[in-house]
Amino acid sequence: MSKKILLSWSTGKDSAWMLHRLRQQHPGAIAGLLTTTNEAFDRVAMHAVRRELLQAQADATALPLHVVPLPWPCSNEQYEAIMKTAVDGFVKDGFTHVAFGDLFLEDVRRYREERLAGSGLEPLFPIWKTQSTAALAQEMVAAGLRATLTCVNPKQLDRAFAGRTFDADLLRDLPVTVDPCGENGEFHSFAHTGPMFNHPIAVRVDQIVDRDGFVFADLLPA
Repeated sequence: MSKKILLSWSTGKDSAWMLHRLRQQHPGAIAGLLTTTNEAFDRVAMHAVRRELLQAQADATALPLHVVPLPWPCSNEQYEAIMKTAVDGFVKDGFTHVAFGDLFLEDVRRYREERLAGSGLEPLFPIWKTQSTAALAQEMVAAGLRATLTCVNPKQLDRAFAGRTFDADLLRDLPVTVDPCGENGEFHSFAHTGPMFNHPIAVRVDQIVDRDGFVFADLLPA
């Protein structure tokens, strides 16, 4: 059976790199991007990316964007009910797989697999433990992927990193205690340049704000 793949899209560098890898592994099989947004603020959850920039990414990938708005606050029960309805709809639309950009967190992968069991959508993990995250980050940068750090956890990484570009300089400056891909929640990003996009997305950093224990760099179209 031919694959019809939905890609879980956070707007970050790992999602972008996963798209690049999947296009090499399954040419023509990716049929859409799936993103959840915070209904109250119309932004991507955790990454805090504005809806218009999310759409700009989708346009640059030439893929349909499927947005699932989540209430704020949102309990786990609400989240699972909303996502079950969404998954049922994707199965009816002929999707066979959903791909995630997880790198090594076993509990996150297990949760996804358990929630999708018997749903009709099979999970894919294209960049799961393919190499060390240090090597992966270097490969992303070498291939031309660039992203802006939109969220930093100040308990793990200095707030000055918010708004910086994910590039060779940033990788050099990261403390040794921080995962080079931010897989432990140290930072989140917005990918704007790279081989997965038909053209770069011009953005600029506006305000740096503290909210809910995190430091956010608000991005605007440039």
